[in-house]
Amino acid sequence: MSIQKSLIQRFVSRQAVIAIVGLGYVGLPLMLRFQAAGFRVLGIDIDPSKVEKLNNGKSYIEHIPAEKIAAARQLGFEATIDFSRGVEADALIICVPTPLNKNREPDLSYVTGTVEALAPHLRLGQVLSLESTTYPGTTEEELLPRVEKTGLKVGEDFFLVYSPEREDPGSKDFNPGNIPKVIGGHTAACLEVGTALYAVAIDQLVPVSSTKAAEMTKLLENIHRAVNIGLVNELKIVCDRMGIDIYEVIRAAATKPFGFVAYYPGPGLGGHCIPIDPFYLTSKAREYDISTRFIELAGEVNTAMPYFVVQRVMDALNEHGKALKGAQILVLGAAYKKNVDDDRESPSYKLMDLLMEKGAAVSYSDPHIPALRAGRKYDFGLTSTPLTQQTLAAADCVLIATDHDAFDYPFILAHAPLIVDTRNVYPGPSPRVFPA
Repeated sequence: MSIQKSLIQRFVSRQAVIAIVGLGYVGLPLMLRFQAAGFRVLGIDIDPSKVEKLNNGKSYIEHIPAEKIAAARQLGFEATIDFSRGVEADALIICVPTPLNKNREPDLSYVTGTVEALAPHLRLGQVLSLESTTYPGTTEEELLPRVEKTGLKVGEDFFLVYSPEREDPGSKDFNPGNIPKVIGGHTAACLEVGTALYAVAIDQLVPVSSTKAAEMTKLLENIHRAVNIGLVNELKIVCDRMGIDIYEVIRAAATKPFGFVAYYPGPGLGGHCIPIDPFYLTSKAREYDISTRFIELAGEVNTAMPYFVVQRVMDALNEHGKALKGAQILVLGAAYKKNVDDDRESPSYKLMDLLMEKGAAVSYSDPHIPALRAGRKYDFGLTSTPLTQQTLAAADCVLIATDHDAFDYPFILAHAPLIVDTRNVYPGPSPRVFPA
């Protein structure tokens, strides 16, 4: 039996070992999915504290309960910082971050560092899948040469695929098993092996002709959202100047049963995908002397939204006879989206930074994020303020940045002297609520 057929048979029979490299918001749910499908799963991560928590049956992601990790441990899941154990796996699935550097250029150091750490331990009869979002050509340009440097022949005795993650943190409707999964292989044999790997754990696969096509698919998904969010954010500013309720307009437009998809304005983009992924394509396009004007314009609009919100805070305070300098501003929500504990690229951080620059005293409240984490841009050293009648009344302005369901909005409205609402929590006119 050929190496290819033997590997496929190991997936079909559930005898294969699956290694997930990078145990974050993407890797950890994927681990649980493969284990639920009947596989032995090995987790590899560079963070010893994460590995220790997982091996003790604990979770560090709010929407993944510790009970699921403990159950996974009982079924044989193990986490390690030892990359040499990659040799034990039949499939190596890379789920590591792909951030931007300070110049908003792609930083592939996590991807390349991971492959280089695994390379000495690769062997015949393995498949390597990259799930991290990146620019078209990464799998061929960065992974392929590092694998073939080991002497392995990709497409014959080793298999290489790209299958972008489509994780929706905190979603009650979607999970790694029921979200259709795009997959592209370096060769036809690679695609066949990769399809066999994912078919046993994912309900629907969407094979495409190449790794480049799969990489571009992921970027298109997120660029589509970024551009449309930029459009509605710009229309929000126009409608605000014209005295029109943008949410009323969106609701009315959404009644059209074809040709319209509703997007909603906000205080800026957050998360690890929408604010970052479009710039992976703009950077790569420059190599082909192409300017991606729509993408860059949407980025400019979305980046400007925190400045618009801060101006609305200033306007609201002025109407109440107060200045922003010296004002007590309570920001509700530090997470980038509602009901999650994920604050990556959250616009709340930029809002707090701008408010502090203008002399405001800033505090925040978020039931999902008890303390703000220090990052490459910001280190405020703040902890979450409990929402009491006293803390609300003491704020000159409450700024709703993230509309968590856990907030008691009637209570907030009853006790906050002034509210600036970026999420349309309080639709309709109110003398103490200013839309932003």
